[in-house]
Amino acid sequence: MPVEQRSKSADRDAAARLRGAGLRPTRQRVALADLLFAKGDRHLTAEELHEEASCIGCSCSLATVYNTLHQFTEAGLLRVLSLETAKTYFDTNVSDHHHFVVEGCNRVLDIPVGNISVTDLPEAPDGMEITHVDVVIRVRPKR
Repeated sequence: MPVEQRSKSADRDAAARLRGAGLRPTRQRVALADLLFAKGDRHLTAEELHEEASCIGCSCSLATVYNTLHQFTEAGLLRVLSLETAKTYFDTNVSDHHHFVVEGCNRVLDIPVGNISVTDLPEAPDGMEITHVDVVIRVRPKR
C-alpha cells in the first residue's frame, strides 16, 4: 500500500516511538519504523527492509535504509546481530535473548527466554564490563 494510504494511527505510533528514543520522526523514518515494528519481533537485513519499503511506495535509497537502521540501533530501538553470516541482521527485540540460525537460508529465530542458562563467565578484562552474552545455535532441517 502506498505510504499515503498507511493508517494514521500506525504513523502516530511509529512517530511516538521515534520521539521517545530521541529521534526526529521524518517521513522516511516513520515509514521504516512502521515496517519494522508493526509486525512484532523480527530479524531482517537492510536489503529486506529496503524491499518492503519499495513495495509500499516508500522511495528511499538502500543507503538511507542502512543509515536509518544504524540510527535506530544507536537510539536503542534495534539490536545488531553478529551471526557470522554474509548478512547483518537487525533485531526489533532488544531484550536479552538468544538465537537459532537456520543454515542454508540464514533464517534467524528467537530462542524462548529461559531455555538457556549461561553461567561461569570469565572476568572481563581490566577496566571493562560484560554488557551482553549472545548465544547462537546453528540448526538445519533433519535429513
